Amino acid sequence: MLGLGGVIGAGLFVGSGAGIAVAGPAIVLSYLIAGTLAMLVMRMLGEMSSAMPASGSFSVHAERALGRWAGFGAGWLYWFLLVVVLAVEATAAAQIAHGWVPGVEPWAWVLVFMVVFTAANLTAVKNFGEFEFWFAALKVTAIVVFLVLGVLAILGVLPETDPVGPAHLTGQGGFLPNGWAGVVSGVLTVVFAFGGLEVVTIAAAETDDPARAVGRAVRSAVVRILFFYVGSMLVIVTVLPWTAQQAGLSPYVKVLDAVGVPAAGQIMNIVVFVALLSALNANLYGSSRMIFSLAERGEAPRALLKVSGGGAPGAGVPRRAVLASVAFGFVSVLLNLRWPDSVFLYMLNSVGAVLLFVWALIAASQLRLRGRIEREAPGALILKMWCFPYLTWLTLAGLLGVLVLMLTDDTARPQVLWSAGATGLVLLVAVGREYRGRRVPPRT
Repeated sequence: MLGLGGVIGAGLFVGSGAGIAVAGPAIVLSYLIAGTLAMLVMRMLGEMSSAMPASGSFSVHAERALGRWAGFGAGWLYWFLLVVVLAVEATAAAQIAHGWVPGVEPWAWVLVFMVVFTAANLTAVKNFGEFEFWFAALKVTAIVVFLVLGVLAILGVLPETDPVGPAHLTGQGGFLPNGWAGVVSGVLTVVFAFGGLEVVTIAAAETDDPARAVGRAVRSAVVRILFFYVGSMLVIVTVLPWTAQQAGLSPYVKVLDAVGVPAAGQIMNIVVFVALLSALNANLYGSSRMIFSLAERGEAPRALLKVSGGGAPGAGVPRRAVLASVAFGFVSVLLNLRWPDSVFLYMLNSVGAVLLFVWALIAASQLRLRGRIEREAPGALILKMWCFPYLTWLTLAGLLGVLVLMLTDDTARPQVLWSAGATGLVLLVAVGREYRGRRVPPRT
């Protein structure tokens, strides 16, 4: 449920409209391509995490495979990505809540959300899991109901509906109205919607049987998410012509309105609201565990290692790590209140392509660690990457291809350049730390 809930968010329910606007019915292919790329990355991460469970997940793997610089870089980049997105989600959820209760200002809603989820993450991991389970259950239920209604509408079973057939898939310019260039643009629009699956491997380290938990989550979550994403898009572009969709408006609302569901817009507002709070909750958890792992390895202040419950296995919560992560969220929101038209734009651009850099480090780490694990602990590989090493190299080429295509796109180019700058700065600090550590003689 964490895997499903962490990745099913506003990017699917609302952001998918932008993808349909550029790709048309071929958005189905865009989601298949982007989803396959994410599935391959998660398979690699699942292989390493099931063999070597760690709360730092891919940051720990990168350090073991490539050196301290890689672990430092992957960990801090991912932490920065999560805390920035956490602040964005809190702000977006506050705007929805403000629409329901205009008398309460958005900043007050942000404060409420931050306090509630900080408290939940400070008490015990089971509270985080309980919140996320019910959030994910609501989102999954919403998608399942949507898929059922959509299929019934396509078949003409619902009242006042006629069988649709393939008319909307082949009309208005055909299945590829903007050619393969539209499919590529669709990939650039939707690939980041698959970010969030990585939190599964971070959370698995706190389960009773991490290796088994990672294996099950990776096998099931990725396939189901592909089904939900691709299935939803297929229903949307079959029920309505793709030209009926608009960027910024939920295509789900359009379809529900078309099949006669009353108050479809308000229903989807509730679903999107829950999706935002769910992602906020998951990102706060993931960021706190990542910075805690960095502190364990001496890559973050040691003060963050303070754990409640005396540090007993399964009993403690890294409260200072939680507070450090949520503190940045509060600061980001305050900055947004002061400079709403500029601060978040720069921050989002600075992390826009970071996910791709992290995924590339995961693939590079798996290339280095696979042989080492087979030599040192062959029985630990309970989940293996398919067609190793060919699919790993192909995935790396795919990630590089997405980055190159983003550089050629006027809208996406600033994200790559800002993210490259942030990544370069973090990696420069990481390499400098490692070089300095080698030059300083050990204490006697």
